[in-house]
Amino acid sequence: MATGEAFTLVTGASTGIGRELALIAAAKGRSIVLVARSEAKLSELARWIREVHLARAEVVALDLSDPEAPDALFQELTRRNVDVEVLINNAGFGSLGRVHETPLDRQLEMLRLNVLALTHLTRLFLPAMLGRGRGRILNVASTAGLQPGPWMAVYYASKAYVLSFSEALAEELRGTGVTSTALLPGPTRTEFQTRADMAGSGLVRFGMADARDVAEAGYRGMEAGKAVVIPGFGNNALSLLVRLSPRWAVRRVVSWLNRGTRDNSPTPNRSPRA
Repeated sequence: MATGEAFTLVTGASTGIGRELALIAAAKGRSIVLVARSEAKLSELARWIREVHLARAEVVALDLSDPEAPDALFQELTRRNVDVEVLINNAGFGSLGRVHETPLDRQLEMLRLNVLALTHLTRLFLPAMLGRGRGRILNVASTAGLQPGPWMAVYYASKAYVLSFSEALAEELRGTGVTSTALLPGPTRTEFQTRADMAGSGLVRFGMADARDVAEAGYRGMEAGKAVVIPGFGNNALSLLVRLSPRWAVRRVVSWLNRGTRDNSPTPNRSPRA
């Protein structure tokens, strides 16, 4: 790739944690590439960044669950002479429901976005970072990745992959000037819960964090080169409890929390997308 202006690339930038991460980076004077499906939302955010933060903002509207989208994004940024110095893989979605009742195409789409696109983009942009001897990668996982998740089995498994991949990559990159950070939010106040039909979930009833607070914790941790960031005392305490508890007990508790008060599984085809 030709040498160009250094950018921070944020996927899933149209709403929630991704949007807040983009705004934080812009406030620090970073040039931004905003990626998500909604061109209208991205264009509005880009206008705000240019007018308020006086930062450069590029928009690329893509559905990263399309297997060809990561290559298309890489080629488009090469054409625009954009160098990605910070890669924030935030795009993802979940679906609440039993595995056998959730449409197969929805589960495969979730894996393509949450796992394959994240891995693909990391592999595409990492070599140039290593060549420059500097760079940051922030992968948004979840505290869901710390345990199995009955009623959201594929989503929890996808976030376990993100955590494992990010930690392994952090060790591979040690001493190179490039870092890998996994951000593990707990339940966070975004569109996720509404779109996943989680209004009755125990996780939602027990309270949610603010997306801005989560983004700030993740960004600070990324800048510090931390391998794992778990925002909030309660989430850190929960992660310790999960490690100390019997696996069967963890499964039962998570199942109860995800089911909430409902006897039947929720509508399986309502899933959040960034």
